[in-house]
Amino acid sequence: MEGVTDPQSGQNIIERRMVRDLVVEGKDVRFTLVLPSLQVAYKSDLNFACIAAVKQAYPEAEVHVHVVDRAGIGEKDEGPLPQVKNIIAVASGKGGVGKSTVSVNLALALKERGHKVGLIDADLYGPSIPTMLGLHGKKPKVQEVHGQPRIIPLMYADMPVMSIGFIIEPEQAVVLRGPRLASIVQQFIREVIWPPLDFMIIDLPPGTGDIQLTLVQTVPVTGAVMVTTPQEVAVADAIKAGNMFRMSNVNVPVLGVVENMSWFTPAELPENKYYLFGKGGGKKLAEMMETELLGQVPIVQSIREGGDEGKPVALGPDSVEREAFFHLAKALEKATEKRWQNMPPTETVKIIHQ
Repeated sequence: MEGVTDPQSGQNIIERRMVRDLVVEGKDVRFTLVLPSLQVAYKSDLNFACIAAVKQAYPEAEVHVHVVDRAGIGEKDEGPLPQVKNIIAVASGKGGVGKSTVSVNLALALKERGHKVGLIDADLYGPSIPTMLGLHGKKPKVQEVHGQPRIIPLMYADMPVMSIGFIIEPEQAVVLRGPRLASIVQQFIREVIWPPLDFMIIDLPPGTGDIQLTLVQTVPVTGAVMVTTPQEVAVADAIKAGNMFRMSNVNVPVLGVVENMSWFTPAELPENKYYLFGKGGGKKLAEMMETELLGQVPIVQSIREGGDEGKPVALGPDSVEREAFFHLAKALEKATEKRWQNMPPTETVKIIHQ
């Protein structure tokens, strides 16, 4: 039955431990098929696929499948991304602070350090990641799994990526209200075939809107990374965005702060630093959020050029800017490890209608 795929995760059902209590007595083959819910639309298709797989190997078998949900056997629902170890939200209080640049290069630096990494561009109003990865105009394929359409993410340097920019035309305005925004975010999580990952980096839009709320309602976010510039106005907005994650009914830990555009260094004067946006904003934000400053990224022309040309600096030759993102990746690894040592798993936010 290793050839039978779980429509939710895209993995085979043996890896997902969905087959339990297998007993073979003569021609009788009995086992329990564990589903997240007995109401899933693919229940019958998956049941018949299991029977067909057994009969293909043992044509004379009499197959008996007992279908249960996880709650029925006393297990907790694993959620829509059970194959992802760490879900990291990259957030900011305002636009223009380089959040998507940080998301892309952080994800690639983690991958270069040996992790399995995926990237979701959840900035539905301004999807810039397709351009930053040179995937502009590319379209994902759709694959049917037990009667359910599933999206195959695009790949960049062996990293699966999903963005609304792969679906709409480049010049098309994204005019969406709350419910539709929510459904797209859920589709990127629930209906995309994501492989097993160590880190899922989710690039959020700035602020504290429907997309952020939908994310914490849909998956247990391991932690958030706040991006700011040293500028006071950016820090003031980032505090508000960070406090959304720290609300008691959300309770997503802020793993750290990234200060972007910390200083300007001309290519011809690599030792010089010009603090165009001031100093200390990232450290100040980290102290206010009771977290740590994960790293500082300078303003360097090659970072902008790499984003515009679809060649992120994290995959470029050794340089000050590349090292900044690798330092950030190392710091995030440590912060994530510390988070798991000191805090229980995050719970998804439950909405109670009164």
